[in-house]
Amino acid sequence: MSNHLVFYVEFDVKPECVDKFVKGATGVLEAMSHEDTFVSTYFHRHADNPNKFTLYERWDEPSMDDFMKNQLQGKSYRDAYEAYLPDLLASPRKFTVLDPIDEWESK
Repeated sequence: MSNHLVFYVEFDVKPECVDKFVKGATGVLEAMSHEDTFVSTYFHRHADNPNKFTLYERWDEPSMDDFMKNQLQGKSYRDAYEAYLPDLLASPRKFTVLDPIDEWESK
């Protein structure tokens, strides 16, 4: 069992801003996938609400505070996205850190 930092982020996007949100998010996700401490991420759109999105992320960072300091601040590929993101959202994004218990993978 790994001791990765695992969390998800929920976004409630204004309907008229969905396309800009998806384009911006996928650009950031592609760039962040090259970070040294990046492990994986999954980007989901909710099946019952086309304006709601969730990111599930795994990082080799010791804590959420370290992730915020090392990954959300001072990354040039995030600057423009972080600046306009609040205008796209109907409510602030929500981070939820998960404590891993166990994992299973296909064999």
